[in-house]
Amino acid sequence: MKSLSVPGVLDSLDLIAEYVMEAAAEAGLDKKATYRLRLAVDEIATNIVTYGYQEGDCQGDIDLQSELDEKFLTIHLEDTAREFNPAVKIPEELERVNQPINERIIGGLGIFLVLDGVDDFIYERVGNKNRNTFKSKIPESKL
Repeated sequence: MKSLSVPGVLDSLDLIAEYVMEAAAEAGLDKKATYRLRLAVDEIATNIVTYGYQEGDCQGDIDLQSELDEKFLTIHLEDTAREFNPAVKIPEELERVNQPINERIIGGLGIFLVLDGVDDFIYERVGNKNRNTFKSKIPESKL
């Protein structure tokens, strides 16, 4: 599958979403799986732009690659912002999820949604890049 490289700015989020939607369609994901994958990728891409590049006072690109095999659609996002492993936020976000609804603050559940929305999520630092990997299972009918 083709790759995509976009500037790490908010205006690029629509292009990233289109890329994910095309990859999901090619993989035969249903509407629910496509939505969840798009939401997960969008959350991480937004965090890269907002916290990695804008608040990090640096500029860079977001590179996307997709792979399709007999079991999974895999999408990789890479950026050159400062190192950040999204999984470190999980305990904090799970604590919020487990609070009574009337005590919860609004927002702050993005990483939880990422992990809940895909079948597998992996973060790794490769050289000077953050690599976020999302995996969604291919429907049985497509195997």
